[in-house]
Amino acid sequence: MATDHKSENGKEKKRSAEILSIFAAHNFYANGFTPEEMRTTLEDLGPTYVKIGQIMSSRTDVLPEIYCKELEKLRQNVRPLEPEIARQVIEEETGKKIDEIFSEFRDEPLGSASIGQAHYAVLKDGTKVVVKVQRPKIAKMMRKDFGLLKELAGRKKTTTQNEDGSELVDLVEVIEELEKVTNEELDFRIEAANTRFFKENCIPDETKISCPTVIEELTTEQIFTMTCVDGYTIAHKDRMIEEGLDLNKIGHAICENFLYQVFDVGTFHGDPHQGNLMISNGRPYWIDLGMIGHITDQDINSLTKIVLAILVGDNESMVDGILGMGTASARTDRDKALEDVNRFTDKLNAQNPNITSVADMDTTELFDEITKIAERNYVKLPGDYTMLVRALITLEGVIEEMCPELDLLELITNKMKERTAEDFNLEKKMADAGKSILNAGKKVAKIPGLISDTLSTFAKGKAKLTLDLTGIEEPMEKAGNFLRYVVIAALACVLFLGSCLLSLVDIQPKTPNGMPLVSVVGIVFSIALAIFAVRKLFKK
Repeated sequence: MATDHKSENGKEKKRSAEILSIFAAHNFYANGFTPEEMRTTLEDLGPTYVKIGQIMSSRTDVLPEIYCKELEKLRQNVRPLEPEIARQVIEEETGKKIDEIFSEFRDEPLGSASIGQAHYAVLKDGTKVVVKVQRPKIAKMMRKDFGLLKELAGRKKTTTQNEDGSELVDLVEVIEELEKVTNEELDFRIEAANTRFFKENCIPDETKISCPTVIEELTTEQIFTMTCVDGYTIAHKDRMIEEGLDLNKIGHAICENFLYQVFDVGTFHGDPHQGNLMISNGRPYWIDLGMIGHITDQDINSLTKIVLAILVGDNESMVDGILGMGTASARTDRDKALEDVNRFTDKLNAQNPNITSVADMDTTELFDEITKIAERNYVKLPGDYTMLVRALITLEGVIEEMCPELDLLELITNKMKERTAEDFNLEKKMADAGKSILNAGKKVAKIPGLISDTLSTFAKGKAKLTLDLTGIEEPMEKAGNFLRYVVIAALACVLFLGSCLLSLVDIQPKTPNGMPLVSVVGIVFSIALAIFAVRKLFKK
């Protein structure tokens, strides 16, 4: 046993030295990883790391898009498992022979990926299925290599920069996040649970759109069996047209369902590209539910507040919304973030100077810009929000290719209106803001009365005491009333001066002539209060 332990330690030390030498050869410790260097380094590290890179290429919520595009090159020419090995995994996981489970099993895989591959089969009852088979020992190898990789990458935890000043990826942070993601992907039961939840909660009407059904008795950590979607991907636009399908109807069903996932369920397909959307019997199907995103009501509310801030021209609130959505770092500069927001809204207003509702905005562009502003200002947004932005952009491209007449932005606008039960109209928001200020003014207006009542009560108490002593009740009552309205007049003057000062401050919302609405309300109210006090003072 001791010899085996020493041998294992020797192998790990040898592998660590090999990884370290590859890092040094790629000059990582001097310059950091550019996208191309990350890909070539993973290739040099060997098959396990190539598989890691293949997973990373689809994780736009973990890596910047430029890195993912470069790593997509690792997906080419993935060698499939030998047929007997795939069969052996299935038999070991189920405890049954292939012939006992299936009436047909095709050795040639439908597709091969980094962790496993998929096979077409038919159950004894005639049900057509797809069986995903995990590569043997891949989980153990990847988990061990992650430990070594974290240890070596941890020797350079600082984030470096390119020559143009753009920030390179923090490798340690990426490895830790990727390890978490990979551990989930290495257990097919998690993907099965995603598919089961998606089927039960995200598909309200299967006559419009659907997804595969999990075959529970043939699903384990290393195999995942689901009903087969017998059809073709929506990339085959010509075929859909030949079959007489209504592309707009199909596109509308896909978009409507995706927005239902986001706004009504909070769980959405994280990678809605053409290959993950199939047509079977004239109906669209979601497939490959390994990448699932989750977004909370709080996140959706934050997005709504950011949109509202743009509608009323409140850039400060937009910055607050972005900072509130994520986690700021020591390098975050609020003034710099405000400058970025100002530039974006200036660009937005230049494109459309009459923005009065969500319908006037490109919401996918907005969501993407929020991500970019956060990244530039070192604000870490929730990973699922980043996944949502990428998913929306991907879906927009899919719809633009399949049915360009369909307006995804309009559907998003309608969904936001439906969810919040608000009109998202600038005039309405201005009116609501005015009502809020007037209500606040009414509350403020009670202050002089409360002060006056208190002074009056005090005066009456004093008058009673004085009356008891001197018998001069009437003069003291007149003195109390006089003092009351003097106080009100003084408060009116203070309110008037304060409101005039506020007119010099840039506060939203504003009136058409550019004055802050709160200042106008304050001036009008103070004048009315002063007139009331003066009339009372000189009333005979």
